[in-house]
Amino acid sequence: MILQVASLIVGVLTLLRPVLSEQLAFPGAEGFGRYATGGRGGSVYTVTNLKDSGPGSLRDAVSKTDRIVVFAVGGTINIESRIVVSKSVTILGQTAPGGGITTYGNGWSFSNADNTIARYIRIRMGKGGDARKDGIALAEGSNMIFDHLSVTWGRDETFSISGDVSNITIQNSIIGQGLEPHSCGGLIQTDGGVSLFRNLYIDNKTRNPKVKGKNDFTNNVVYNWGGGGAYIAGDSDGKSSANIIGNYFISGPSSSGGAFTRGNANFNGYVLDNFYDPNKNGALDGTALGASSSNYGGMALASTKFDYPAPEKILGATDAVAHVLSSVGASKVRDPVDTLLINEVKSWGKNGKLISDEKASPVNGPGVVASGAAAKDSDGDGIPDDTETKLGSSPSVADSIEVKDGYTNVENWANSLVPSSY
Repeated sequence: MILQVASLIVGVLTLLRPVLSEQLAFPGAEGFGRYATGGRGGSVYTVTNLKDSGPGSLRDAVSKTDRIVVFAVGGTINIESRIVVSKSVTILGQTAPGGGITTYGNGWSFSNADNTIARYIRIRMGKGGDARKDGIALAEGSNMIFDHLSVTWGRDETFSISGDVSNITIQNSIIGQGLEPHSCGGLIQTDGGVSLFRNLYIDNKTRNPKVKGKNDFTNNVVYNWGGGGAYIAGDSDGKSSANIIGNYFISGPSSSGGAFTRGNANFNGYVLDNFYDPNKNGALDGTALGASSSNYGGMALASTKFDYPAPEKILGATDAVAHVLSSVGASKVRDPVDTLLINEVKSWGKNGKLISDEKASPVNGPGVVASGAAAKDSDGDGIPDDTETKLGSSPSVADSIEVKDGYTNVENWANSLVPSSY
């Protein structure tokens, strides 16, 4: 009898496994990394302070696998060394009260952090961070999605992906103000598949981004690149295959050169509905880039779209600009840095600057992020009492990891705090 029951359980789990594997990381998750599972099935860790380390800190929260991280505090965490994220971790920055969560002073590593979900966090590196390091670095790993992040002031790259990496999505995020002299948006170079949807690359001298390998670049906005170029197409002997659809390139005060550069016959791009506004006249009045190799930096143009997981809805380039400006970055509550960057874009070429010191004008440092007040959580399971009643869970029983409709109770709460992609 025991063997029969065990056999039945194994059979049920076998049937469920394909279903669970198709569960979106959260409503609105798209692209190659859309099925990341994060810490689902593990425990909930509540960040209760803004210390750099120790119990209750963000660093401690992400140091172990199989965790869903929520926040009972908002504000700025000043970090001295890099934060290293473990496998199977979900970071739900939208749960923070007040102005949300910013880390400042160094960068993060997601290398080998398989099955990561990271949402609504500001990662501000700066001159105090490690030399020749990235704001976010990802070298090796699979099944990750980064949504509504604000990443600035990388000392090497700002958000860089390279090596043996597969099934990654960066969506609805800001990648900006890489510090000079390097001032790079980031390398995106892997054959394992990276989706870049509805992001803003801004005030990076070059690599906005630099793409090699297998990539889908859809509905992004690139503003005020420098002399190093906006989108860099491979520039190598390796084969690359990219969809480049519905993006808008807008020159700013620092911009020189066209929207695409350094392509060659090894870089195959399927291009459609991309716009370029080079005149810096204070109006968004760009025109469509014709489908010729010369307009795309010399890349080889593919006649058929590559079969990559596309956004549910592909916007026209002008609509993509409006959507990006309204929602990109850790936009549940925008901080002064993101507000400055969004307003630069809205100047349509008049304002914008490459920077070497984030504490100098016009940025003047990371600004102040309100801490807010922690909500009452009687059972200590990470979900506020008033929300538990609405969810149908109990404020007196630690039931935040129970699964309903494919998501844990704590994920359902976090998902309810922010809109999906559209």
